[in-house]
Amino acid sequence: MKINGTNQTNFNPYQKQLQKQMQLKKETSQKDQLEISSQAKQLQESGKAQASRQEFVQDIKNAVESGDYKINYEKTAQKMIDFWSKH
Repeated sequence: MKINGTNQTNFNPYQKQLQKQMQLKKETSQKDQLEISSQAKQLQESGKAQASRQEFVQDIKNAVESGDYKINYEKTAQKMIDFWSKH
């Protein structure tokens, strides 16, 4: 029987399993990270401006319901003509 030194390739057959387990532990210990882009931040800020727009729309709705809102037909027609002449 021939006995080789500690340079045997299969000295510890469980070493590969231990390495895999350690690698899995490292992978699972990492945490998810979320970064919000500057565009998303700008979009979020623009949502705040919409609150004033909602107030404006609500004021118009109230004026229409109460009969106080007067439509400028000439201005409306001109805006429609300008819009459709561009397209």
